[in-house]
Order: sequence, then structure tokens, then C-alpha cells
Amino acid sequence: MTTPAKLRHVVILCHPDPHSFNAAVAAQYCAVVNQSGQSAVLRDLYAMKFDPVLHIEEQAGAAGSAPRPDVAHERALIADAVVIVLVYPIWLGSAPAMLKGYIERVFGADFALRGGHDRVAVAHLAGKHLLSFSSSGNSRVWLEEQGQWQSLIHIFDRYLQRAFAMASAEHVYFPSITKRLSDRFFQQNMEDVRQAARKTCRIAASTR
Repeated sequence: MTTPAKLRHVVILCHPDPHSFNAAVAAQYCAVVNQSGQSAVLRDLYAMKFDPVLHIEEQAGAAGSAPRPDVAHERALIADAVVIVLVYPIWLGSAPAMLKGYIERVFGADFALRGGHDRVAVAHLAGKHLLSFSSSGNSRVWLEEQGQWQSLIHIFDRYLQRAFAMASAEHVYFPSITKRLSDRFFQQNMEDVRQAARKTCRIAASTR
């Protein structure tokens, strides 16, 4: 009798500092998932030196369009995943450019719009669960006052869920993250990560 494959979570980390708060979030999430008996695969975009530039031959609908080897590899990992996790800081009101490039090249592969509004679901993302962890030095209230929070949720959560026919989209935000972060506050945040990971594992298990 064959052993069922472990449920896979692909965790996409986008921060240049391997010792950053965001890196700690990604590591903590992966640890909880692996301890639960499911499988977490970490994709550290800066450590990978991921190329965020969309090349002309990769554009959906272009003559002879085809993904480059790095994109094909990422798509293969995602295709077998149940959960996609984004971990990133909020810079200038949005996610880092490298993460946007990853989404354009990897998520957007084979994505097309017909007639401007007729979305064609992308098979390697349809039905998957999206979980985002973001952080900044500001409070959520301040981000809302600036209109940044609403823009981020619409562009990175709701749009991705609807455009790619994903099953759900959740977002955990960590405010007031600075280099002077106290250990107590850090540990509280890590507990939030652990709780989110356990919840997501339960959701993933319910889809088997």
C-alpha cells in the first residue's frame, strides 16, 4: 500500500536580510507545518537570486511563449501544493518589487484575459489556499488612513484569489516591526504565526 503524499505548503519569503523578522516568520511557519506531519517548502527569493523580470517570451499569448527553467521549477513546486504562503515587508505602501516579479512570472504563467474581463483560471493555482504574512514599522490604523492597507488587500489578496480561482485568502499583519522590537513582542508575534500555521494545516487537511 502506497503512503499518501504529505500536504505541501509553499512558503515564499521576500526579504534581503536572512536574519529579518520576516525570515523568522517564514522559519516558524515551516517548523509548525513540518511538525504537524505536513510539508513546508521554503522559497527564499533573495537567497535564490530570483530574477523578477518578466521576459517577452514568457508573456501569455505571445507566439511560442514558454516559461524559463526557473519559472518551470517554481510552477512544479506550486502545482503539488495545497497552500501558498507569502511572507514580506510592506515597502512604500506595497510588497517588494521582487515578490511582484515572482507573481508576474510564476503565478501569471499561462494567465490570459479575453475581452478584457474574461478571466481564464490557471490550473496550477486553482483551488489552493493563500495565506499572507506582512509587516511594517507602522500601525494598521496608519496604513488604513493612508489608503495603503485597502490597496494591499485588494491587489495582493482579493485579486489573486479571484483571478486565479484560489479557494481562500487570509492575511496576518504585524505592525510596529522595527530593529528595536522587544523579545516579548517578538514572541507574541511568533505565537500568532504558530496559530495561523495550525489553522491553515487544519484547513489543508480538510481538503484531502
